[in-house]
Amino acid sequence: MEILVLGPGCPNCRKTFERALEAVQAVGVEAEVRKVENPVDIARYVMLTPGVVVNGKVKCAGRVPEVEEIVGWLQEATGSEE
Repeated sequence: MEILVLGPGCPNCRKTFERALEAVQAVGVEAEVRKVENPVDIARYVMLTPGVVVNGKVKCAGRVPEVEEIVGWLQEATGSEE
């Protein structure tokens, strides 16, 4: 599974990255969580940051999602509903 956290490195982007890591640990899935800070790469997905992309699908943009919300996206992507 690939999770991209999109943003230039602002406090909200860092918080989103930390929450994504926490969600991966909570679900117990194998995932690569990457920061994407290049504006050109970010613009391929969203216009507002922070953004979260799970397996190529934009899940949110312009806000910091809660850990529980990210957990739901990961469960949806793996087909498990715990």
